[in-house]
Amino acid sequence: MCNSLDYMFPTSRKEVEALGWDYIDVIFFSGDAFVDHPSFGTACIARWLQKFGYRVAIVPQPNWLDDLRDFKKFGAPRLYFAVNSGAMDSMVNHYTASKRMRHDDAYTPDGKAGRRPDYAVSVYTKILKRLYPDIPVVIGGIEASLRRVTHYDYWKDELMPSILVSSGADYLCYGMGERPMIELTRAIESERSFHDIRKIPQIAFMMSGECKLKDALFLHSYEECLKDKTAFAENFHQIETHANMMHPAVIIEPVGDGYVRINPPYPPATEAEMDSFWDLPFTRLPHPRYAGKRIPAYDMIKYSVNIHRGCFGGCNFCTIAAHQGKFIQSRSEGSILKEVRNMANIPGFSGNISDVGAPTANMYGMGGKDRSLCEVCRRKSCLFPSPCKNLDRSHLRLLDLYHKISAVKGIRHFYIGSGIRYDLFLDEKGFVDESSYPYLKELVLNHTSGRLKVAPEHTESAVLKYMAKPSFKLFERLRYEFDKINRKAGTHVGLVPYFISGHPGCTMEDMKKLSANPALKGLYMDQVQDFTPTPMTTSSIMFYTGIDPRTMKPVFVEHDIERKRLQKSFFFKKH
Repeated sequence: MCNSLDYMFPTSRKEVEALGWDYIDVIFFSGDAFVDHPSFGTACIARWLQKFGYRVAIVPQPNWLDDLRDFKKFGAPRLYFAVNSGAMDSMVNHYTASKRMRHDDAYTPDGKAGRRPDYAVSVYTKILKRLYPDIPVVIGGIEASLRRVTHYDYWKDELMPSILVSSGADYLCYGMGERPMIELTRAIESERSFHDIRKIPQIAFMMSGECKLKDALFLHSYEECLKDKTAFAENFHQIETHANMMHPAVIIEPVGDGYVRINPPYPPATEAEMDSFWDLPFTRLPHPRYAGKRIPAYDMIKYSVNIHRGCFGGCNFCTIAAHQGKFIQSRSEGSILKEVRNMANIPGFSGNISDVGAPTANMYGMGGKDRSLCEVCRRKSCLFPSPCKNLDRSHLRLLDLYHKISAVKGIRHFYIGSGIRYDLFLDEKGFVDESSYPYLKELVLNHTSGRLKVAPEHTESAVLKYMAKPSFKLFERLRYEFDKINRKAGTHVGLVPYFISGHPGCTMEDMKKLSANPALKGLYMDQVQDFTPTPMTTSSIMFYTGIDPRTMKPVFVEHDIERKRLQKSFFFKKH
């Protein structure tokens, strides 16, 4: 029997036998190919459970269309089944903004499409509950996390209840799952009462009858939301407000003859906790079963390093804060440098790190100057409509980290491939503090691979307000400073802005003005995506209801798919 923790998780009966196991504690079913890398959620939770002595097996991309042998091959686990759709919501993975089927899948060997079902979490869970009705099923990951309450589904064009209802799962773990999953695993193992289990933070579950809990946030029922779009918009405003609080309440959403209960999350992870999540024996490789095959998503991140979790930007179309939280949770420099040094062991590594990043790469180590003010804050964004005065925007710690990484033996170059927020170091007058110019200069000259990609998202102020993005004047200022750095250094680094068409509040005239904006002249311009309403975002609420949930006022929405296509294509026309 193998006692080392650096083995690759078994994905077949033969591999279980090779380990000498006579039982499995937890069996994961995932819509992705299995890659043992900290950028993939299944690997993160599997390694975390393994750290505490649990035996974990993985069933990646099970076949749901045959005799279900993939769902039967391990039998029943000792504790529970864990189900996720993979690193993406399965519907976003499958369909474009114009609802056309995608022809590839970056999380599948050789990029082949069709290896997971639509609404994968519900499909997998229903099969498991049918085959093993007495074994608990715990759902998690992006698809479960962002569908934990009543949500608008763009592909069905209808409101759907919590995924707990549609899947029949016993428990839902939302957000980043290390702490709730180990606590839930121990509770199931020790056969703690449901009364006790239901107190665990950061999980959700269905209950029958009427909730008598005091001091909870009670939402309009799913049925009320079906009848009244205003009720749905009001629900979301409350959910979003609590999701961005340090100490939110229990959320209760009635549905049918019962209700969904969502417990508040764990507090933001400490630096020591963050380090512990990465200090695990990841092989950083795809499972050996994929030998000779290429997994495109892995190719993109295999030489990358993630330095923190969370984002306080608060963009209305973004799901990051809903899943990872608003408060930045950073790793220590020591933990990051240890990972960097260990990258020399990755096959094919030549000394170039593709990304030292995060949801927003330059938020590392940032937060409130006075933590007590953050404890009671209800702002969704620390940057919109203007930067919070309590926010420490200094890039000194990040610059120091960059210099330490550069000094690691064997590191030739490292790049910042993740997005940055330039309103963290610029305002309309120029740089905001003494670290701002050194950071931009370092970024442009030393850590940009050819082109620096940024996301103004639009040029028109009215649209930007619906997106919760800063004035386009900041991008104009960025370009001015960027060009000046290039000229002075004699370099030719490019600047690539990203834009969104078809967002609520955006008209054809707005796209015409965007495409003709003189500040974009001479830039590489093909980064425009049509807005896709995804569950649990302010923008998707606006798209479905025609109401801005922040103000409850009406907003223009382009619903016609052909006109949405025209908005996007208009950008590439000359006027």
